[in-house]
Amino acid sequence: MSPDLELVHTRQDESFRAWVHDYPHTVAKWHFHPEYEVHVITASSGKFFVGDFIGDFGPGNLVLTGPNLPHNWVSNLGADEHVGARDLVLQFSRPFADRMLGAIPELSPLQDLLEGAARGLQFPDALGRSIIPLMQDLAQAGGARRVVLMMSVLEQLASCRERKPLAGPGYDLDAQRHMSSTINQVLSCIRQNLGGNLRESDVAELAGMSVSSFTRFFKRHTGCTFIQYQNGLRLNEACELLMCTELSVTEVCYRVGFNNLSNFNRQFLAHKGMPPSRFRALHRLNDEVRAVA
Repeated sequence: MSPDLELVHTRQDESFRAWVHDYPHTVAKWHFHPEYEVHVITASSGKFFVGDFIGDFGPGNLVLTGPNLPHNWVSNLGADEHVGARDLVLQFSRPFADRMLGAIPELSPLQDLLEGAARGLQFPDALGRSIIPLMQDLAQAGGARRVVLMMSVLEQLASCRERKPLAGPGYDLDAQRHMSSTINQVLSCIRQNLGGNLRESDVAELAGMSVSSFTRFFKRHTGCTFIQYQNGLRLNEACELLMCTELSVTEVCYRVGFNNLSNFNRQFLAHKGMPPSRFRALHRLNDEVRAVA
């Protein structure tokens, strides 16, 4: 299931967009956009989707998504039910963020926050609930006051150390551009051979290292072992196939390089918090909601 592109309209006399919408709504679907987004839920509960992550949400759910990261919130409602002002949203572009950081040195703590947004960041519901009045004021404010309110929101997010990344580390590999050419070759080799029986010794030979040296090298660059990284990519690929194809769970298992169905199910449950069949069923629900919107 491919996400839809949302066109975020920012007025010519404004630097960012802050607004409120009900649920259901035309933008409440599986979608992406080039802007960063701070998203707070005021009412209802259900499932939310960020990249390959699926979680439960309730009032106070607070998430920051980065550019082009697909996302959606699906409330548990009856066919004719409606939730007013369910979503409070702040959206701003990467160029705007770059200009802010370049012009105001005091905003440097926002850099880590915005970099983490590439995978999506979830904050404690208590912080979300406390920010709701601020976001409501921001949606109504004009002039310099709205800039002050926006900065207050971002400052609270940057100061929170309990934020949790959502999408898997392999969901978007753009971060690897800062790595050395050797690690890029290694990562490319792993990705191109996901469905095969690529061993760590094979990749160590490609890198011109002993296995023990390669193990340390790989862990230093990626933060995980070769097997953990390989399985993570395989699970990301499995998520894509479960979302976008009609292949059976068994076919997906072998297509992405697992040679044992029980091990695939166990790994998927450990990483995604649910079995593959449940993951597919929830994304079909997501698709159905998009079709109705």
